[in-house]
Order: sequence, then structure tokens, then C-alpha cells
Amino acid sequence: MMDHEKVNILLVDDQPAKLLAYEVILKELGENLVVAASGREALEILLKNEIAIILVDVCMPELDGFELAAMIREHPRFQKTSMIFISAIQVSDIDRLRGYEMGAVDYVPVPVVPEVLRAKIKVFAELYRKTRQLERLNAELEDRVRARTAELQKSTTQLVESEQRRSMAIAAGKMGSWDWDWLNGDWMWDEGQYRIFGVDPQSFEVTSANIEAQLHPDDVSDLRKAIAELTKGARSYEAEFRIYRRDGEMRWCAGTAAATIDKNGRVVRVSGVTVDITERKRAEERQSLLTREVDHRAKNALALAQSIVRLTRADNVKTYVNAVEGRISALARVHTILSLSSWQGAEISNLVEQELAPYSISGQIRLLGSEVQLQPATAQTLALALHELVTNSAKYGALSTLSGRLSIRWDVADDVLVLRWEETGGPLVQPPTSRGFGTRSLMASVESQLGGQALFDWRAEGLLCKLVIPLVGKMPMPELNERFSTVLSTGSPRRVSG
Repeated sequence: MMDHEKVNILLVDDQPAKLLAYEVILKELGENLVVAASGREALEILLKNEIAIILVDVCMPELDGFELAAMIREHPRFQKTSMIFISAIQVSDIDRLRGYEMGAVDYVPVPVVPEVLRAKIKVFAELYRKTRQLERLNAELEDRVRARTAELQKSTTQLVESEQRRSMAIAAGKMGSWDWDWLNGDWMWDEGQYRIFGVDPQSFEVTSANIEAQLHPDDVSDLRKAIAELTKGARSYEAEFRIYRRDGEMRWCAGTAAATIDKNGRVVRVSGVTVDITERKRAEERQSLLTREVDHRAKNALALAQSIVRLTRADNVKTYVNAVEGRISALARVHTILSLSSWQGAEISNLVEQELAPYSISGQIRLLGSEVQLQPATAQTLALALHELVTNSAKYGALSTLSGRLSIRWDVADDVLVLRWEETGGPLVQPPTSRGFGTRSLMASVESQLGGQALFDWRAEGLLCKLVIPLVGKMPMPELNERFSTVLSTGSPRRVSG
């Protein structure tokens, strides 16, 4: 659903004059207005149409607004549909509670103030559109991941089949043939066989013992098994095996052997073909790795996006949308940085500069620290943590005024990163009485996901925050504290209360 697409708004009232008044008030929103003169008519419309918002009168004969809301909520399709009650009588707290229990998202008293009603409807219409857009984007992303995975699987299958067909007629150097006199033990190799094994025809003596010495130790038993099978009457044998060349390089080979039988049914000669399939094996490994990597990254991106949407809290729709868009934008920026490095990691200076780019032109920010390469998971989590700090500073801290200053310094010792965020010159800081969602989210991501610490000191002159993050995986907290006991004690940072 695009931004300009209309949504359906259902107006339910038993009085035609009031329905007409609602239509006049809401007409300028440009949405599709659907009217119902009774609760039962409203139910029929709901079953046939996709409704974004229901505006319903509380007092109606036969089926009042509360009863209609209860029936609507019983249907799985409408459990999240926004409902706004209109009441011409004084609504008590008990009635409001009952309405909210029935699924109402808001109350509008009569007489209706047109501007208020339009504003409420507009907010829920936009929320409906944004929700549908997000659902569609998630579905499209999942479809693309499935399509890409299927494409990779198909490509791998085609590669294997092509290699099998090509292996019987590949150019010189990729295929060799041989004969083995079963009775006297003599071997004959062609030039291709010598080339595959990487030996010199002038100096290498082809014997069963020397051939066995070229094989990978784990594949020697398969050679002996093949000989035993031919002895028992098998006429052919196929196997894949590994060889070690004189220079230490390991190569994968596919071998096919066929036995020649005398008139008494005894094996007198075994002939075969050896094909070097090293490149095919490497291609299979690359395809398998790429498939797993695509699946892993797609699941991580979806999980992070779902967590952001699910855990973000706000007092109104606009604040909620801004918060979600800000956090997803931060995730997108670090994703771009990681993509440019082929997901090998991200430089911390680049990460910090990207998050602070909108505020860097004022000269308020000072960065200091050496180049540190962060693992992808660490970079993603740190980017979201920095976003929360930047957002808080822009709203309430040093970045909210031109006189404010922000210093960011990071150091690494004993595989532990310490990032120091220090604000000065901004508005007078009052220590919070409880943790906000941004602070809780920051602490949870740093501590739970990375096994680090997020330390805060709400000084009057500005916030001081230290992020202590292990760079080699999670480590026990006593060990983390021991490695950075001196750094942690400097400035006496403390956790936020509440």
C-alpha cells in the first residue's frame, strides 16, 4: 500500500443526520468513507471489505457500540482494527474502561469538534498505511531471500550436473587414464594421469605402494575396498578420493574403474579414468557457504527489524514512527558500511562519523581514537547504541543547543573496547528518576548481546557515558572488570537508577 492510496473508514450510526455530518467533517481527508445505519449492517460491510478504522456511536438500538465492538473483536481479521467510540452522553470511567476492553482506541464526545475528529482519524489512517507498508516490505524481503536461495540451489545443482557431464571430456590436464595388469601388477599411466598426480614420468615409478602413498590417509581404505569388490566379482567401481601432490597441494579426484574378465571369469586387467574435480569441489563449498551466509544475514536483518518495531514505545503515532524510522535508518547505515567491506567488519571511526553526520557541521563534536575493526554483530549493536545516545543528546543534551559540546573517545586494551561519550555546555542535566526506553534498549543491547557494560553519570554539566565492550566474544564480568578496572573507576560513572 503506497502513501497516496486511500483506506476505508467505516462510519456506524443509526441517525442519518449524524452520518452525514461525519462524512462532511472527514471528506477533506480524501479517504474512502463507508456508512452503516446499524450494527448488523456494519458487520456485513466488514466481512466484505478491508476496513482501516471504525467510527461507531455508543448508543444505538438493537446492537449498541459496546456489543458491536465485542462481536468485531471475536473475528480474527478485526482483532487489531482501530475503533473510535462517539458518545452523546457523559461517559464515566467505568464506561471508558469497558470500551477500551472491547478494543476502542479512543473516545470522541458530542458535540464533535471537526478538527479533533479529523486529526484522530488521520493519525490512525497513517498508522494503518505504515503498518501495511511494513508488512508488505517484510513479505517482499522474505520472497527475495527465498528466491535467491532457490536460485543458488538451482545454480549448485546445474553446476554439479554440468561438471559430471564435462568430466568425461575435459581438456588435457583434467583427465587421465590408466591400466593395471591384475596378474603381474604392472601399471600404465598416460600423460594426463601423471599431470593430475603432479609427478614426473621420468622419475616416478608407478607401483601400487607409490600410488597408495599419494592418497589422503583417510581414502586409502576405499582403495583397498575397491580391490576387494573387484576380487569378489564386481565389474566396475566408482569413487571420489583425495591425493597429495609432491608440493603439498591436495586435489580432489573422481575415479572410474572397469574390470576385464577371462573366459574363466577371473579378473586379468583393470582399466580406469581419473578426473581432477578440485575446482568443482571448491565451487560446491563456495555455493554452500554463500547460501548459508545469505540465509544468516537475511534472518538477522529481519530479527533486528522485528525487534525494533516490537520494542519501540511512544506516546503517539508520530513519535512512534519517528523512533522506528530512526532506529531502522541507523541499522541501514551500518549495513551499508558492512556491505562495502563484504561483511568483513566496520571501522569504528566510520561508524561513529556516520551516526553523527547530521550534527558534524556545527563544530560541536570532537572525536579521538585509533582505528578499530569491529565484527559485524558488534558493529550493528554499537550503531544502535550510538543512535540512542545521539537522539537523546539532540533532544535534551549538548546537541540540543549551539553552546553544547560532545567529546567521543575510544581506546582498546586486552581485547576490550571502551568508548567514552562526554557532553558539556548543554542544558542543566537532572538525573532521571527512571530508565527511559532508549536507555533500557541501549543497556540491553550492549550487556545482553555483546556481554559488555553501559555506565552512565548524569552530571549537572552534561551526560558522561562509558560503553565497555569485549571484542573477542563475551567474557565473565569479573574478568571484564579486572581488565579495565582502572578505566572503569575513572570519573566514577554509575548506572542509571530506577
